[in-house]
Amino acid sequence: MAIPGLRRAADISILKVVAVAILGLVVLATGTFAFLVWSTWKIDAVSTARQTQMARHVIGRFRYQLAHDQESATVWDDAVVNARGHGTPESLEWIDANLGAWMHSYFGHDAAYVVSPDGKPVYAFADGETKDTNSYASIETTTAPMLGRLNAALRKGEPIGIEEGIDSPGVTDFRFLNGRPAVVSLKPIVSDSGEIEQVPGEEFVHIAIRYLDGPFLKELETKYDFANMHFSLSDEAAIHKTSLPLVTNNGGIIGYVVWQPYRPGLAFLQSIAPALVIILLCLVTVVGIFIGMLYRRAMANREQEERIRYLASHDSLTGLLNRAAFEARLDAALSTADGKPPQVAILYLDLDRFKPINDTLGHPAGDSVIREVGARIGRLLPRSASLCRVGGDEFNILVPYDQVDAIEALCAAIVHSVGEAIDIDGQSVFVGISIGVALSPLHGTERAELTRKADVALYSAKASGRGCYSIFGQHMDALVRERAEIERDLRQALADPGQFQVLYQPKYFAGTGQVGSVEALVRWQHPTRGLISPVYFVPIAEECGLIRELGRLVLEVSCRAAALWPIDNIAVNVSAVQLRDSAFAIEVMAILATTGLSPHKLELEVTETAWMDSSDSCAANIRALRAAGIHIALDDFGTGFSTFGRLHETEVDHIKIDKMFIDGLGKDRGDEAIIQAIVELARAKGLKTTAEGVETKEQNEFLTRIGCDELQGFLFAMPMTEQDVSVLLSGRARMTPRLSVV
Repeated sequence: MAIPGLRRAADISILKVVAVAILGLVVLATGTFAFLVWSTWKIDAVSTARQTQMARHVIGRFRYQLAHDQESATVWDDAVVNARGHGTPESLEWIDANLGAWMHSYFGHDAAYVVSPDGKPVYAFADGETKDTNSYASIETTTAPMLGRLNAALRKGEPIGIEEGIDSPGVTDFRFLNGRPAVVSLKPIVSDSGEIEQVPGEEFVHIAIRYLDGPFLKELETKYDFANMHFSLSDEAAIHKTSLPLVTNNGGIIGYVVWQPYRPGLAFLQSIAPALVIILLCLVTVVGIFIGMLYRRAMANREQEERIRYLASHDSLTGLLNRAAFEARLDAALSTADGKPPQVAILYLDLDRFKPINDTLGHPAGDSVIREVGARIGRLLPRSASLCRVGGDEFNILVPYDQVDAIEALCAAIVHSVGEAIDIDGQSVFVGISIGVALSPLHGTERAELTRKADVALYSAKASGRGCYSIFGQHMDALVRERAEIERDLRQALADPGQFQVLYQPKYFAGTGQVGSVEALVRWQHPTRGLISPVYFVPIAEECGLIRELGRLVLEVSCRAAALWPIDNIAVNVSAVQLRDSAFAIEVMAILATTGLSPHKLELEVTETAWMDSSDSCAANIRALRAAGIHIALDDFGTGFSTFGRLHETEVDHIKIDKMFIDGLGKDRGDEAIIQAIVELARAKGLKTTAEGVETKEQNEFLTRIGCDELQGFLFAMPMTEQDVSVLLSGRARMTPRLSVV
C-alpha cells in the first residue's frame, strides 16, 4: 500500500521536474528567439554596409573609368592637329569618328563635346548622333566653372586629376545635368609625343558625359544584385531602403542612389521553421547517401574493368575525351582517303579567373565549374565536333567548317555562354574563357603545326585581355619569338651574371625609426633592351626553369653583403618553383655557410601561392628552414583567398601587408579596418608585421599608431646599392625621406 506522504512527495518532485523543464524550454525559446533577432539585425547591418561599400566602389570606379577612357583619344598628336583644324570637313570628320561616335559606341559615353581655348564649342555629340554646336548651351552653365578650373590649373602647371592609371590632367565630377545625374569629365587634348608645341591653358578640351540613371542603374541591378535601384534628389533612406549620396569634389550632394538592400538575416528568420525540416531531411538523405556509397563500393569491383577502358579515352571529371583520344581523332580527321586537305578548325580554350574559385570555394566547387563549362560548350557544338578536356581548366575542340564566319560565330557564342553566371551551392560565380584557333588547310595540314599555332593564338587572346578569341595570324609568331629571345638572353645572362644587379630597400622600425632590415631586389640591365622589369622576366624564368639559378644568384649576393651589415635580417624573395625543389633547404644552408651569414639573419619571403602549395617538398623545405633558424615571411598578405584561415594552422614568422591596402588609406574604402585587423591578428599570433609601399606622412602616422612593427617604402628610401646601404648603416640612421635613389 502506497504511503500518501511519499506519493505526494513524488508528485511534487515530478511537478518540479516538469516545471523546471517547461521553464527551461521557455528560457531556451526566449533566449533563442532573442539571439535570432539580434543575429538578424547584425547580419543585415553587415550586409547593408557591404552593399553600400560595393555601390560606392562601383560608382567611384565608373567615375574614374570615364576619365581613363578619354585618354585613349585625347592624348594623341592626331587629336591636337584635327582639333586645331576643326574648321575643315576632314578634321571635323576625324573628330566625330574618334572623339564622339567612337567614345559612344566603344565606351558607352552618352555625350561628347570639344571646346576651343576660348571656351567656344567646335563639336557636339549626344543622343547617339552628331549635334549642332548650339546644343552645348544646355550644359555650358555646368561645365564653364569646371573648364575655368581646368585651364587655371593647366596654366599653373598643377597636376590636377592625375592619379594611378590616369596620366593626363583633367577635372571629373558629379553633376546634375539636364535633369539627370551624370559624371562630367574634362580632358585637355594634348600631344602624346610632345613634339607639338602647346601653350598651357590654351588647349582644346574634350568633355565626356555619362548619365548615372537609367541603363547604368539597371546594369548595377543586374550585375551586383541590387533591388529596385533608382536615383532620387532626396535621401529616401528608411528601414527598408538604403541610399548612397553622390558627392561632388567640393562636398556638395547632387542626389542619392537608392535601393532596397538584401537582408539575409531577415530571410533566415522567416525561413527558420521549414529549415529545421529541411535539416532533418538532409540528415536522412546523408544516411541514405552513406548506405548508397556502401552499395556502390560493393559493386565497384564488378565495374572496374569497364571503368579502366573508359578512362583510357575519357576525362574522369567531365566525361569528355582526353588528350590521347583527341589527338587520335585529329590525326584521323587530317588523313583523308582522297588526299584533299580537309577543312577542320582546332580550338584551344583556357578558362580565365578560375584559380580564385579553387582558392575561395575549394576544389569541389572548381570541379563543378569545370563540368558546367564543359556542358555549356558541348551544347553549342555541332554533332560532328569533338570536345576534349586536356587537363586543369583547358579544353580542345575539333570541328569541321565550311566558312570561317561559322567558326568565329561559334567562338563568340562560347565566350558569351561561359561568361554567364554559374551557380555553385546557391552562390553565383563568374569565369571567362580565351580561345585560340588554327584552321586547316589555311594554317597547315599537320597535327603538330596546327596545334602549335592554335596554342600561339590562345597566347595572343590571353595577351589581348582575355575573354575573347583569336584566329592565328603570322604576327602572333613574332610575340612567341620575342618571348623565346628573352628566355635565350636570360640563359646567357645567367651564364655571365654581370647584367644583374641586386639592390636593397631598407625597412624601418616604426617605434624607433631605425633601420631594422633590408629587402633584396634584383634588376636586369639588358645590353640592348635596357632595363627590363622583374615583373616581366621573373615569370619567364619561372616558366622555363631558370628561376632556381636566378634565385641562387640573388640569395648568394644578398647573404654575402648582409654578413657585413649590422642589421637584424635581410629579406630575399623565394619562388614557389624553388620551394618545390627537394634540395632547396640544403642549398640555402650551403649558401649561408659559404657567405658566413647567420641563419637567424636571413628571412625568406614567400607568396601565398607558394605558402599554400600542398606538395610535400614545399612543406618539408619550410619546416627545415624554420628549424635551422631561418625566418619565413608571408609576402603580399591579404590579397589571397585563404590566408586568415591558414594562419591558425600554419606557422610563419612575419607578415608583409600588401601595398594595395596601404594605398587605400584615407580613401573611404575600409582599408584602415582591414590593416588594423591584420596587425591585431599578427599580434595575437606573435608575428611581426611590415607595411610595404608607404609613401605619405599620413600613412606613416596611421601605421605607427596601430602598432605595425616595420615600415618600408619610397617615403623613407628607394632601392639602393650595396655601397649606399653600408653608408646608411654606418650610423644606424633613423627614418628620413628619400635617403638614396637608384
